[in-house]
Amino acid sequence: MDWTALWLSFRLAGLTVLVLVPLAVLAGRWLAFGSFRGRGVVEALVALPLVLPPTVFGYYLLVAFGAASPLGQVWDAVFGRSLVFTFEGLLIASLLFNIPFAVQPIQRAFEAIPRNLREAAPLSGLSPWQSFLRVELPLAWPGVLTAAVLAFAHTLGEFGIVLMVGGAIPGETRTVAISIYDSVQAFDDGAAARMAALLLAISLIAIALVFSLSRRAGRRFGGRS
Repeated sequence: MDWTALWLSFRLAGLTVLVLVPLAVLAGRWLAFGSFRGRGVVEALVALPLVLPPTVFGYYLLVAFGAASPLGQVWDAVFGRSLVFTFEGLLIASLLFNIPFAVQPIQRAFEAIPRNLREAAPLSGLSPWQSFLRVELPLAWPGVLTAAVLAFAHTLGEFGIVLMVGGAIPGETRTVAISIYDSVQAFDDGAAARMAALLLAISLIAIALVFSLSRRAGRRFGGRS
């Protein structure tokens, strides 16, 4: 078992969830309740990582993060190091390719909140912020938790984008998915099997949790209809 790669993967997944989910709550609510021109375009951009091949998405990120790009130059000037093939670059890439896994479940959860409950909140004297915290967010929490679980599990298993943007630097960008690939290349089937079994178990637990939350949310809103 490559414990260094495993710890790096858990660290990357944890930071991704910590940063992305609060932003996804705001974006998901905006898409659920907002009415604006170009909404279809925005939703298409959110879903783009789901259909774009990881190597293609990773290539564009590599170009965007490279030393010749404006972002890469600013990053190098501020932090004195390149953005590509670093943990920071890997984290930014992880945030971007996990956007649909975080935003879409939260958007659907907000959309499922009965309209009469949202309209009753201001009539009860709640401010918009209080309505969000006391009414909307508690009802949407299954979607928020689903987003966190999906983003965490997807980050652990991602290979193509991680390899394109981060490479395979031990202790810096070599995640457990990369370690499995390297073990297979080195004919170390035992190590590859152990790490693959661990990712399989995590994925099964994540899927079971998502389905459980979906059923719970369905029973909650179904009982109010």
